[in-house]
Amino acid sequence: FFFNIQRSNNTFTMARTGIAKGFNSGNVTTQRERPARPASKKMVASERVKLCRAIAREVVGLSPYERRILDMIKTGGSAADKRVYKFAKKRLGSHKRAVVKREDIKEVNSAQRARAAGV
Repeated sequence: FFFNIQRSNNTFTMARTGIAKGFNSGNVTTQRERPARPASKKMVASERVKLCRAIAREVVGLSPYERRILDMIKTGGSAADKRVYKFAKKRLGSHKRAVVKREDIKEVNSAQRARAAGV
């Protein structure tokens, strides 16, 4: 009776009882679906932004530190991943950014190798 729990959007909302006192007090109402807030779309690039970034990368190329990372990956060795990570972390400031950058430059390297193999 007192604990009617409804689950919506990963949050628990207690169903009101219509009684003025006690748990879940208040008028019985139906929860309406809230529209998505702009903050929930944060960090998701649109198709237009992806295209613009791809064109900019193609035209401008790699920055000097990215070229150095690419060179480290190419010369390689057993501990290349760790060295690349440490260098990227020093330049970019955080673990997450360094890992993402390392994977990004690895993709650039594999694309270059595929292009060279195709020719």
